[in-house]
Amino acid sequence: MGTPRLSIDGLSVGYGRRTIIEKLSLPAISGGAVTALIGPNAAGKTTLLRALAGLVPAKGSIRLDDVELTGLSVAGHARHVTYMPQALPQRVALTVFEATLSALMSARDDAISTAEAHERALHALDRLGIADLAMRGLDELSGGQRQLASLAQSIVREPTVLLLDEPTSALDIHHQLRVMQLVAELARERGIIVVIVLHDIAQAARYAQRIVLLEQGTIAADGPP
Repeated sequence: MGTPRLSIDGLSVGYGRRTIIEKLSLPAISGGAVTALIGPNAAGKTTLLRALAGLVPAKGSIRLDDVELTGLSVAGHARHVTYMPQALPQRVALTVFEATLSALMSARDDAISTAEAHERALHALDRLGIADLAMRGLDELSGGQRQLASLAQSIVREPTVLLLDEPTSALDIHHQLRVMQLVAELARERGIIVVIVLHDIAQAARYAQRIVLLEQGTIAADGPP
């Protein structure tokens, strides 16, 4: 199987009567690399990410290879695309391990043995350095720990497209570097498409192979750092 490609053509997204993104087109985003979305506040970065995840109504075309994603059901979308929001749900009465396991099982159509599922969930936690939090409740964690637990739920699914909205915003510098290195490794190892919203331009320049600068819902610049 070749490297996946995500193509965006004539994409328009808005909330009610307010248009945030209008007829945006972007040359194909290839797997195996990290693409960073940067730009000022209210530039449309999160809106674009949510449209790619199928979470807001969008007009135009979002194609993953030969699959048209616009118009797919939420479940159909989730088979290909995993999205980690910036704001995480509160008061979830699960342990970190249970939440990671649940994320893995909900994303699969095929059968997987209980032993393999447990192993993969623990491996995801281990890669993020939070295996020691496995039996802690999500509602007991600090903001940074919750962000790492949410990232574990995203990577355990092994999606074709991984969308991350400021995944390092609540983390200390050590964990920021760990997360960015892991995301870059996952893109390379598995050939997945990673699109990540970052506010830190230095981080984007260091870890992304491609940077897309958004301004008022349009592409202001697009290319290597």
